Amino acid sequence: MSEVIVAIGAARHLPADIRLDLGDLHPTQHGGMQLFLTVDDGFITAVDPRIGFMHRSAEKLFEARDYRQLMMLANRHDWVSAFSAELSIALVLEDTMGILPPERATWSRMLLAEMNRVTAALIMLGSAFSNLAGLLVIRERLLALLEQLTGSRIHPMFNRIGGIAHECSPDWLAALAVALESERVLLEGLPARVADECEPLSGIGVITSVVIDQYGLSGTMARASNVPLDLRVQAPYLAYASVMDSSDIQVDSPGDVAGRFALVARQIALSVRIMNEAIGWLQAAGPGPVDVQLPKVVRAPELTAYQSIEGPLGVMGVLLDSIGEKTPWRLKLRTPAFATIQSFEATLVGLRIDQLQPMLQSCTFVIGDADR
Repeated sequence: MSEVIVAIGAARHLPADIRLDLGDLHPTQHGGMQLFLTVDDGFITAVDPRIGFMHRSAEKLFEARDYRQLMMLANRHDWVSAFSAELSIALVLEDTMGILPPERATWSRMLLAEMNRVTAALIMLGSAFSNLAGLLVIRERLLALLEQLTGSRIHPMFNRIGGIAHECSPDWLAALAVALESERVLLEGLPARVADECEPLSGIGVITSVVIDQYGLSGTMARASNVPLDLRVQAPYLAYASVMDSSDIQVDSPGDVAGRFALVARQIALSVRIMNEAIGWLQAAGPGPVDVQLPKVVRAPELTAYQSIEGPLGVMGVLLDSIGEKTPWRLKLRTPAFATIQSFEATLVGLRIDQLQPMLQSCTFVIGDADR
């Protein structure tokens, strides 16, 4: 029996026994994290995940920002889910302030949230498998369109309290529809390609529904373990009630590494379908308002409120504690990464050391999302 220190990302500059390379572009590679493992005859028997190498006190910074400035901070801790992170803040503020955004803003937000879900899935798959690296080209094409719309390909800062910064122009919607159609055949065949790539990983890293419940795991990690959790259906927000029902929650997976990757691939097709429906609605609706006029100073009433959405990596929740001022008294984020990393103390036990890399790559987390 021996103690092994595994370094991930920037932690490779610290003393370590193994410096795990998950690929330069894989979202789990960014930031820094260590895994303190107990290994017996090549098998992991105990795990102590250690984070905190890039802690930026985001939640304390929220307390010193005007409500309209919160989106700028919110989209920086999870750099593959930036739009969804700022959306989660906007929705809880609108709910507490009694603001109803225009319908065009609601459908535009849903379109961009699903676009965010697709780009997150593409980098997860494209960076994990060399034979699927072409998916990164599709992601770049979508990010280029995002940059055309918002001015930024990573941190859009497009949400506003009461709507969005500006409308999605007809030309932009048409360009996005063309991009989706041009990649339709490739994306439809993606689940089969991923299944072929993952065949050697079948049966490895099984996560049971008991572990899902114990650690509060969500997103594709939960659904891949046959836990039917999807807030887009079970607690609908935006316009999801118009485009999704319970049949869209896919849970037919064994909960192993191969199953998690395969489910990510299948979810892309669902997101593309929702995007096309949103494009069609916006094109039919034509131009119109996409935000509401706000007072010079925005204040939330004195209350405590919580709201969550289905982000690209899992459930993203916001707990707002307000005392009626123009800044929050407390704004706490419930993000998927912290729960995922905490679960490693159970989910990595029993694996061989050489199975650690694909296991981590199949788990949806960004280190900055836990080190916020």
